[in-house]
Order: sequence, then C-alpha cells, then structure tokens
Amino acid sequence: MDLMGECPVIPEVKNEAWLNDLPSSDSQIAYILYGDICTIPKIVSRVKAMGKYAIVHVDLIDGLSSKSISADFIKQYTEADGIISTKPALIDRANQIGLFTVQRFFMMDGITYANITRYVKQNDPDVVELMPSGLSKLIKYLVELISQPVVASGLTQDSEDIIRALSAGAVGVATSNKELWQC
Repeated sequence: MDLMGECPVIPEVKNEAWLNDLPSSDSQIAYILYGDICTIPKIVSRVKAMGKYAIVHVDLIDGLSSKSISADFIKQYTEADGIISTKPALIDRANQIGLFTVQRFFMMDGITYANITRYVKQNDPDVVELMPSGLSKLIKYLVELISQPVVASGLTQDSEDIIRALSAGAVGVATSNKELWQC
C-alpha cells in the first residue's frame, strides 16, 4: 500500500509489447492481464526482474479455472506477489496462502453495489477494485462503508479520471491506458 502512495497509477499489462514498455512506468506495481499456465511464470519473472510487484489477474490467465487451486498454482509456480479476481473462492484461498489479494467488482447496477460490502466482509481482500474508474461518486460512498483500500479501474480515459477517483478516496487507479502510466 505504501507503494501506491508514491505512485497511485498501476499499469495493467495486457500483452508482450506492453510488458516491454513497463520499465518506463514510475509505478512499482504491475497488474498482469494476459498469459496462460505455460507462460505466466516467465511473465511474472520478467516483471519481478524489473523490480516491480507482480499482481496476476487469475480470471484472465488461460488454463486457470475459477476454483481455488488456481491461487495455489500462482503461489507455487510463479513469483507473483498477489492476485486479482472477481471470484470469492480465489480471494479466500489466496488470503489463506499468503498472497496479496485484490477483489475486483464491476459496477453494473444497484444489486452489485449492495453486495460489495457483504463480499468484502466475507473474503477480506487486501484491496477492493471498482470498475469503471469514472464512478467517483460511488467510490466515495464505498470508501466510507469498507475498511479496505479502494483502487479504481477500467475505462480510465485521461488524467482527470485519475484525479477524480483519487479525490473520491481511491488509493490508486489501475489502467491499461499506457499514456497514463506515469505519475
């Protein structure tokens, strides 16, 4: 969490070309949004060699399932520091085995919003991630309801989106918009 204080922008790396551009980012954290069970150990190793914390979005890694064994795979076969997932069982298992956890929520409707506090209480992730990042009013409300830090993500178009999310109480903004990777 201290690293986000230094640079609240978290690069989301979604392919090899973007991984090659990662060293130019000021952030010490990287979200890995691509790969498969054969390539993810090498991808994570490259991120770690850059001196960055590697957080793997397990829902997007080909060959991994929504079952808790996927967290065990990441822990045993990669150097990843943590995972991102929308799946409660994965967050729960990753917590048990000592991985940093980011539970991602897609804000689609009031039902989703109402369920966030229940899932956060149940799974106790290290960080809650809300998508899309432009929902600064909802970010503000959520920050008041839960004790976990909030990261905004998704559809981040410009620095104004980052400023609004941070002003609403988010500790960071994850983005795949490479133009915004500098702090």
